[in-house]
Amino acid sequence: MEGDLKTDIITVTHHILSQQQHIKEASGDLSIILTSIGTACKWITNVVRKAELLKVIGVTGTTNVQQENVQKLDILSNEIMINLLRDCKKTALLVSEENDEAIHITGENRGHYCVVFDPLDGSSNIDCGVSVGTIFGIYKLNTLSDKPLLEQVLVPGTEMICGGKILNLFILGYCMYGSCSVLVMAIGGQVNGYTLDPNIGEFLLTHPKIKLGKKKIYSLNEGYAHSFHPAVKGYLDSLKFPPANHTGKFTPYSARYVGSMVADMHRTLLYGGIFLYPLPKLRMLYECFPMALLVEAAGGKASNGKQRILDLVPKGIHDRSPIFLGTTSEVEAIEEWFRKHPN
Repeated sequence: MEGDLKTDIITVTHHILSQQQHIKEASGDLSIILTSIGTACKWITNVVRKAELLKVIGVTGTTNVQQENVQKLDILSNEIMINLLRDCKKTALLVSEENDEAIHITGENRGHYCVVFDPLDGSSNIDCGVSVGTIFGIYKLNTLSDKPLLEQVLVPGTEMICGGKILNLFILGYCMYGSCSVLVMAIGGQVNGYTLDPNIGEFLLTHPKIKLGKKKIYSLNEGYAHSFHPAVKGYLDSLKFPPANHTGKFTPYSARYVGSMVADMHRTLLYGGIFLYPLPKLRMLYECFPMALLVEAAGGKASNGKQRILDLVPKGIHDRSPIFLGTTSEVEAIEEWFRKHPN
């Protein structure tokens, strides 16, 4: 019995605080923001699981800035995130998929960080019980600079990573709500996963030092194949069909697609393969950048087919991009197809 009982429990808060002790200039502000995000994810977990009972499933009849139908759960999740992040008194700017404009925090609640987030990715599939999730990134702002705060956010992902003079990306990740709730974060170049124990209400470390798996899996919505770039079509054919004059055994890739970026990327992180979104629909700031950083920290690669995702510069908070991310060899393979078909 003793061998089956795990007692070396590490909570996400304990993990962050233990790492903070090794950083001389740490103020504890990030731990407070992370605690607020963790609390928001617990609230959203509860709401998602009771969505049908609480009658918060379905559309509101309105659209967001991306002209997508807004789900009732989108609004609720967004309000939970905004309220908790504003009231923690450590943020100066909030950028959400559900808000046309960035939210500037003023007065005594104003801090020195920006949090960008998609409060409930994949919510249009919530009616059928599909896994959904929250994507987020935390950035350090220079609130004493003459440069407007919003301009400090609209920089390449590389500047975020490397701790440039303008901005420094500290923590990013996602929380997936499915058969269990899993919080995955990249901190200091290391990716860890924490599973919510509903009995004690804590995220516990269950997936330390995540590295991309090696399975041959591709994930995308092929319903839009008629509009794919020739390079994407060529790459997909190479996964599914043997090359001309091929002899011997050919093993095609497995296709897996949930329709929620968080769910599909969670599987890609753990199992390997590639996630593809060939159309310019995913938002750079709070979808592409966080996921690209996670994948690179886990040993993979992220690209728009022609350029590293983290080299892109968004001109607005809701700017979009195609994205291909996953195992390095797979992303490099599709980049090669784009070099063969530049137009």
